[in-house]
Amino acid sequence: MQFANPQEARDFLATHPEVRSIELMLIDANGIPRGKLLHRDELLAIYENGRPLPSSILALTIQGEDVEESGLVWEVADADCWTYPLPGSLTLQPWRTTPTGQLQVSMHPTQGLPAAPADPRHVLVRAIDRLKADGYHPVMAVELEFYLLDKQRDANGRPQPALQANGVRPQAPQVYGVYELEQLQPFLDNLYAACEVQGLPVRTAISEYAPGQVELTLEHRFDALQAIDEGVRYKRLVKGVANKHGLQACFMAKPFGDQAGSGLHMHVSLADENGNNLMASEDPHGTPLLKHAIGGMMATLNDALAIFCPNANSFRRFQANSYAPLAKSWGVNNRTVSFRVPGGPANSRHVEHRICGADANPYLAAAAILAGIHHGIQNQIDPGEEIIGNGYEQARETLPTDWLTALRALENSAWAKQALGEEFLKVFLAIKWNEFRQFMGEVGEQDWRWYLTHA
Repeated sequence: MQFANPQEARDFLATHPEVRSIELMLIDANGIPRGKLLHRDELLAIYENGRPLPSSILALTIQGEDVEESGLVWEVADADCWTYPLPGSLTLQPWRTTPTGQLQVSMHPTQGLPAAPADPRHVLVRAIDRLKADGYHPVMAVELEFYLLDKQRDANGRPQPALQANGVRPQAPQVYGVYELEQLQPFLDNLYAACEVQGLPVRTAISEYAPGQVELTLEHRFDALQAIDEGVRYKRLVKGVANKHGLQACFMAKPFGDQAGSGLHMHVSLADENGNNLMASEDPHGTPLLKHAIGGMMATLNDALAIFCPNANSFRRFQANSYAPLAKSWGVNNRTVSFRVPGGPANSRHVEHRICGADANPYLAAAAILAGIHHGIQNQIDPGEEIIGNGYEQARETLPTDWLTALRALENSAWAKQALGEEFLKVFLAIKWNEFRQFMGEVGEQDWRWYLTHA
């Protein structure tokens, strides 16, 4: 694994004498940044010698609680594990009121033991390396949908879409509405500016299919790991810029029952070592390689669903005619299927994976996608006939729509153990089963509304 050169730190400190604090972040199994706020005088030492973080930092629930069953807490005495900086991750956080830096770290493969196998970035690195060993270089791009919410809750204490610049609170989707984007321009201008500072290739902004819902796309990268690193940092940036504007950026898969959910769409193709697209074809259906890739993703979809949809709320997104796919299906230029082959020039042929919710960990989602593709290529799996027209009406094999089924499928999957690593799965499943028990043990508003008087 490649870590950053100390000269990177020296150059940053010389260029930014105004920076006093640096946010050090490690991405956990849930995709949440965890870490510390450091003084600038500590930066160079991290590059030269690494920085210890407790093993339990990679064994936390989404609520930030220890999961003892992971084997990374008391069993190993919550030992310190060494992290090192990732190249190119040292940058500014321009949304901060005081000049602050940002540095992403990852567990060292050996000095980071016993926690290193639970680092989700390592899982992706292994998936990429296995493909490259067979001559396939994955090219990826990330699309992330999110809601911009008001920090003020409504009269019932529930979240609500943020007020627009014109003082109006949006009530209707206004999909692709340009006026709605105009109302968000102060936020979007700051977002684009912050992305420029951090070198993130953010491109088109779209008003999505719900009031207050936005999607921005990131440019594809020949280096798939770079693409996902940028997706992770982009998510951190969006939350920071939104907070600066007095807003909350929400990446829940389904924050509102009567509105569209938010997805993480992954675009992927395979290239040779020179960057030539191996899926390129004048035929809109692509090459046999593209079809085998889709076949592999379809064959492993149920096993990986708890990676793509890691939370109880994730499954509320799967509703008919909601632009969230419901079945193992593929098609050309069709947004009702799970695996879409977009139109466009022959050299741009690729697959859009549409399953993930915006709450998925991008590292793990990408790893499972690439491992599924590799499985399909190795076994030359035929994806079957494409879906033409409404995929919701033609669904042949629907996806499980509950968290329990998905977790059991992942737990019992021989493919997942090989693709993601048994040590990683032990930690991830321990976290998710802990969250499952907590979630199912909580009595909420719906229970009272349905059963308090009528049961």
